[in-house]
Amino acid sequence: MNDFEIYADIEIIMELLNITAGELAEQIGVTPITLSRWKKNEENILWSNLNAIYNFAFKKGIRLNKIKEQLFKEDCGENSVILFHGAKNGIEGQISIEKSKNTNDFGRGFYCGESLEQSAMFVASYPESSLYILEFDKSNLSYTKLNVDRDWMLLIAYFRNKLTDYAEHPIILNLLSRLEGVDYIIAPIADNRMFEIIDSFIDGEITDVQCQHCLSATNLGNQFVFVTDKSLKQLKILRHCFLAQNEKIHYLSSKQEESKVGNDKVKVARKQYRGQGKYIEEILE
Repeated sequence: MNDFEIYADIEIIMELLNITAGELAEQIGVTPITLSRWKKNEENILWSNLNAIYNFAFKKGIRLNKIKEQLFKEDCGENSVILFHGAKNGIEGQISIEKSKNTNDFGRGFYCGESLEQSAMFVASYPESSLYILEFDKSNLSYTKLNVDRDWMLLIAYFRNKLTDYAEHPIILNLLSRLEGVDYIIAPIADNRMFEIIDSFIDGEITDVQCQHCLSATNLGNQFVFVTDKSLKQLKILRHCFLAQNEKIHYLSSKQEESKVGNDKVKVARKQYRGQGKYIEEILE
């Protein structure tokens, strides 16, 4: 548990709230002696204890993870970028591509987002999920960047095993060639709502133009997908951040609100662009 750097965070909480260690101990339901033993690494901190500390801070309006994000971005090098990775159970050992699934958005890779909120949102429903802040040095690496368009839609569908009958189609092969030899991919994030929309396109219910505008309406920002060991060597974990229950509830509430707005935009886009573009069977005929 010590990789959360809890002791540094406790000092920040006490300083920002102008309280003593004894007052903090009382607020989180432990004795001052216990707090002291944690600080000296003489006693393990249970997950429930961590949640109590960070919940208390969040209730008091202290957004520790946002503070860390801003400070790291201020110190970030000119050729580097700060990224975020939400983890259901934490990262064990070295970051590895081999631990990922073939059916992710772009197959096997290590996935990070540009937004702290979006990365946390994806794992907020898991009981022991957490967040990592990372710095990525882009120097001397090759990449490809995708936008919310038909190429991106088809690639997502392909890696999600929705286009098995078209695996050897020239259009699919040409798209896959764009990913060959690159170290990382920058592409829009796809969530379950997006998969449903893409499924509607693959099932022939909507055209590519309708699908593209529906997906744009639910835009979640970009993700970085690291697909080579070379790129992983230039990715450094800066901080492992605890996600308290109250913070998770905050993100899940934001997600529900965004989903409502996004779903309404999708309905409008389906109607507004009806009849425009091509259906999947016309594209891959």
